[in-house]
Amino acid sequence: MSFEVFEKLESKVQQAIDTIALLQMEIDELKEQNGALNQELQATKSGTESLVRENEQLKQEQATWQERLRTLLGKMEEV
Repeated sequence: MSFEVFEKLESKVQQAIDTIALLQMEIDELKEQNGALNQELQATKSGTESLVRENEQLKQEQATWQERLRTLLGKMEEV
């Protein structure tokens, strides 16, 4: 009778070990996915920051051109 109990216990322990091993593999896969997603996020942030800087530069250039145009229009009105 105690041999049967021991076999059941051994079976449950083995199942637990197998489950732990599977969970550890899943954790490793998720860590890899997380690392890849973090790299993608950093690349996206970098791209976004670059676009924001370019947008600001273009806005500044537009403002400069508008001011030049206003100046020219003002001179034309004087003539």
